[in-house]
Amino acid sequence: MNVLQSMKMAWKQLKASKLRSFLTMLGIIIGVASVILLVSLGNGVTEEVDEQMGDLGSNLITVVNSSVNPNDKYTYDEVMKYQNIDGVKSVSPELSGQVNATFDYKNSSNKVIGTNDQYKAARSLEMSEGRFLLPIDTEYGQKVAVIGSTVASDLFGFGNPIGETIRLNGMPYKVVGVLKEKGASMMGSSDDQIFIPISSAQRLLKDTNVRTIYVETKSAEDVDFVVNTLESRLAIKFGDEKEQEKNASSAQMGPSYQVINQQEILNAFNTISSTLTTALGAIAAISLVVGGIGIMNIMLVSVSERTREIGIRKALGAKKRAILLQFLIESIVISVCGGIIGIIIGVSGALIFGSVAGISSGITAGTIIFSFVFSLCIGVIFGIAPANKASKLRPIDALRSE
Repeated sequence: MNVLQSMKMAWKQLKASKLRSFLTMLGIIIGVASVILLVSLGNGVTEEVDEQMGDLGSNLITVVNSSVNPNDKYTYDEVMKYQNIDGVKSVSPELSGQVNATFDYKNSSNKVIGTNDQYKAARSLEMSEGRFLLPIDTEYGQKVAVIGSTVASDLFGFGNPIGETIRLNGMPYKVVGVLKEKGASMMGSSDDQIFIPISSAQRLLKDTNVRTIYVETKSAEDVDFVVNTLESRLAIKFGDEKEQEKNASSAQMGPSYQVINQQEILNAFNTISSTLTTALGAIAAISLVVGGIGIMNIMLVSVSERTREIGIRKALGAKKRAILLQFLIESIVISVCGGIIGIIIGVSGALIFGSVAGISSGITAGTIIFSFVFSLCIGVIFGIAPANKASKLRPIDALRSE
């Protein structure tokens, strides 16, 4: 008997007992679908984070002044001195607070950010209409505002905000620009934020302490040098680490500052994400092994049920190899059919979930091929024992079986 004949006989056996065949495949179907779905979703989340972080660029450094000590202040003039560091392209301070924004009878509570003209490029903001802040706005403390798309919708509806005057905590500000809708991201959404010159924000919020600074380097190669320079200057301003630890233990304060390298965050996230995705895929693959055990059990039952058939075939001259091949191919056919169905379900599930969640489906050819090959190997591995048992039956003993 050749391989083609064995495959035809295996297919006839599957059709002869459809329900049992489907239940036998179920473990493989669930296993393959789970592997594809979980790994694809892990890839999709990683791609989404990479895209969001990539929008900000790998050459962005964030300095956070997290000290609760009122003496550890950063003024705008101190911040802008960082522009003199070699390799620095731009410096954007951020002074933020919550304000009540009103226009006519409409009002909303929004986060206001005081910054300068360089903030737009550092945070990859795009204009829908109008302009962003200019150097002259910061220099003279102009009462102008750039609003996010959600703020524009809440206060102006379908009207044109450009040139209109809104009130922030009762103070009048002229709208000079509206940002494009950006949506939520790891760095927060600019859609519901209002941007004003930092010199004006200091008066509005009655605060001159800059808590966050965005430093953009000229290239990714300059990041390490700029980070080291920033840390040296910060150590001089806030004291060395031993002094910080002493202050932290005595006053129960956290570290005075943090220098965050965007690329390091991205690399760390990718490492964690890759590990979790692999772990999830491995956990899902366990169900494939369980499915393989189910195949082995059913094939052993099938050997017992078809003992007389095996005896007749051996009596007519069928060789041990032919019997072994027949039952092994039946096991592989069950596993492969289950794998194909599982692939269809897994890919469909990943596409649907990705569409609903608004992220990439993360499906890769490698994941599909791995799942298919793994299901094929399960069929071979767990089909050997039943096939071997069938091939070793003695013809006379098999013919005597009831």
